[in-house]
Amino acid sequence: MELLLKPKIALFPKGYMDALSNGEMSLFDWIKEAGELGSEGLELYPLFLKKTNEEYLQKIKDACLEYNLQIPMMCSSPDFTHPDPLYRAKEIAKMKKMIDVMAFLGPEDFRSCRVLSGQDRPEISRENGIKWTVECIEALLPYAMEKRVHLLIENHYKDGFWTYPEFALNAEIFFEIVNGISSSWFGVNYDPSNAMFAGCDHVDFLDKVKDRLITMHASDRYLVAGYSLSDLKHQPVEGYPKALQHGVIGEGLIDYDAIFEILHSNQFTGWISIEDGINGKEDLRKSLQFLKEKRNQYFQ
Repeated sequence: MELLLKPKIALFPKGYMDALSNGEMSLFDWIKEAGELGSEGLELYPLFLKKTNEEYLQKIKDACLEYNLQIPMMCSSPDFTHPDPLYRAKEIAKMKKMIDVMAFLGPEDFRSCRVLSGQDRPEISRENGIKWTVECIEALLPYAMEKRVHLLIENHYKDGFWTYPEFALNAEIFFEIVNGISSSWFGVNYDPSNAMFAGCDHVDFLDKVKDRLITMHASDRYLVAGYSLSDLKHQPVEGYPKALQHGVIGEGLIDYDAIFEILHSNQFTGWISIEDGINGKEDLRKSLQFLKEKRNQYFQ
């Protein structure tokens, strides 16, 4: 009997972002916690790394190996919409460093770095924002191909350390960027919650990107009392929308049955990275259990 390949599940510590970035929490403590939760992989963020030399990266790799964890994804946040070409060149250089990191840390069968457009600065035109984003990603692709690392653009809302939301939060802009780049080493990291932030139907959005889909972020959202989905039309310039909050996956507004139906029909076998833990480790445990059950239900 042929063994049916299934998606693999990683964890991204949304609730520990600040602590891991500023050093209050050790990356090695997080690796231990993720392993004990039963994750299959980890998605990292550049600021989690205190060094990028091989000795330090090998320690990370060895720690993950102890818990049977792989590191398939790097949640990089390049800002390609800055008007200064020297700034954009520095962002490209930083991305090359993360590509090098993933070439060392990632499993042989799959390695990836997230790419973004950049911040939606008020002075940036739609034309220039798209042009600069496509130029920067295309400038990175030969290097990524050489290192065998996929570049994946996310339908993103905002990096936590940015001032402005994502330039490509607008779905039309996102699709124009995606359709403007043709490479087997470039694809989409789909996030259903961010589709909601953009005012899109999150299932319809997945259906539109399924042919370019390589990885996925999994989270869930709940409406805060006193708000409605229509409030998402009014995005704050700084911070995050107050209408939605994180919670246990499978208990909120995201239709995971519809998502898994599309994943199954499209024979998706990539990584699904859980973005959760805002409310503590128990939420992560429940979310991980839910996704494993859904995977078993749809990928028998």
